This record gives sequence, structure tokens and C-alpha cells, in this order.
Amino acid sequence: MLGRTQFGGSVLVRQQIISDDCRVPHESFESSMRPTAMTFTHSFFEFVMPQWCTGNVVDQKIWSPGLFTITVATDEVAPFLPGQFLQLGVFPDGHDGDEDALINRPYSVASPHGSELEFFIVTVPDGELTPRLEKLVAGSTLQVSKKAAGSFTLKKSPEKKHLWLLATGTGLAPYIAMLRTEEPWERFEKIVLVHGVRLASDLAYTEELKAYETSKPGRFSLVQSLTREDSDDALRGRIPELLSSGQLESTASCEINAEDSSVYLCGNPAMLDSMEEALGQRDMKKHRSKSPGNIVLERYW
Repeated sequence: MLGRTQFGGSVLVRQQIISDDCRVPHESFESSMRPTAMTFTHSFFEFVMPQWCTGNVVDQKIWSPGLFTITVATDEVAPFLPGQFLQLGVFPDGHDGDEDALINRPYSVASPHGSELEFFIVTVPDGELTPRLEKLVAGSTLQVSKKAAGSFTLKKSPEKKHLWLLATGTGLAPYIAMLRTEEPWERFEKIVLVHGVRLASDLAYTEELKAYETSKPGRFSLVQSLTREDSDDALRGRIPELLSSGQLESTASCEINAEDSSVYLCGNPAMLDSMEEALGQRDMKKHRSKSPGNIVLERYW
């Protein structure tokens, strides 16, 4: 698992041997991970200094208070695969241009590579970076790493008929990027996207996702779920519970099984752990090049 802690302009990369498909790109990590509270073993850690370019904010879409997408224009980011992540950074007041003072974190890109890049973000009130990102408006600038990283891409997927994309919260971001390309539509007969949040106001990109159901009839299903309120437009419950009850597959009109399904999991670790256990009971396991399976994971913390 890749863990990342920001030290000025440097990023500390922590490699844990237990897994090869996980990282910590999420803003919820920023309020709990502090350099002063950690000790490091040299053999497991290395410093990486990103190369930065300046991005210009061209749009900010507010989905609900504290949940937003910023669109950043830059032509200096190297080509990357949907599902990878970039670093975003801002300079504290009085430290413009001082990379040693730069506050930065990694975020999945919610769009394919291009001159404009989207980032789907939730604000952590006591975080160092997200409150600053939330204040950015069209015309604001920020720093973007020139090179993306991460292995949560469709290259990791086994060759199956059905692609299941399951996410909680802003774990939706890499799937938005993937679905905007031709690759998933060319490789899979059917795609099911499952997005779990607490409240209906936490749902995002709904109009775009529902449009796939119209433009790709019979080939795409959107399943949204809420944990804290009822809605006529979404299921009620956590994703693992909806799988166990049969509601998930019934709503999607598609089964999850070892023979036909490639399953991507991104977001809350409790969901990932529960889903991995539940899928294991269906003889499904993590997919690796030397040990084929069905599951590709992306951990946020």
C-alpha cells in the first residue's frame, strides 16, 4: 500500500509489502497524518520531489456544501491513464513560489488526460489543503504535479464480460475518468457503477451517469445507495449489505460471479474489507498478473 505524507514540497512515499494495488490519495487522510507523530524505517521509505506546473482554475462546481469539483487548465501534465492520480498544491500566504512551503496532496483525476483536468473533492474542515482548495474560484492558480502515478487503471482488469465499479464518496472520481474513454465500452459487454453515500445531497455526476443508461441501452446500469435517509431514486443501505440481500444485482440486472465479473473497489476501507470478504465467499480474489482473479482495490486511507 502506498501512503503519502507531505513535507513541504517533498512527498514521502511509504511502501508496504502487504498489497500492491492500494494508495492513500484522499483528503480525509490529511487531518490524521502528521509527520511529528510518525517514525520511519529507511528500508520502507523514500522521498520523491514532484515536478510542478501551474494550473489555472477555470470552473468550480458545488455539488453540496463541502463537496465540489474543480476544473484546472494546464498543458504541462504528461499523458496518464484514467484512474491515476496527480498532486495538487497551494502556497500558504506569504510563501508564493516557495516549494518547500507548498501544501500538497494526491487526488484521483476525475477526467481523462487533456488540457483541462477535473478533481472531485470533499472538504475536511480542519485539513490543511482542502479548505484552501474549496476557496479557489475561476482565475485562481494552484500547483499540479507534471506526472501522474498509481495503478488503479483498466490495465489491471482481467478479461471478463462485466465490469463492476463500486465506490463510496469521492471514490467515484477514477470511474468518471474511465467512463469518458472508449476502453471500457470496447472491452466489456456491460458496466455497472455503484455509488454509496450518506445523503442524497452527497451524490454527484448523476446527470452524466444516467445519460450513459440512455446512450448505452442495456450496457450500463447506475446503482446509487444512501445510508442515512430514504429516497425513491436510490437504494437504502451499505453496499456490502445490498450485495448480501440481492438488491444490488437485482437492481443492476447483472450477477457478480467469478466467471464473468471484474470488480473494482474504491473508497471507504470498511466497504473494501467487507466486499472483499463477501466476494471471497463467491470464489473471487484480487487480480494479479501472476495470479488471475476478479478484484482490483483502491484504498483511500
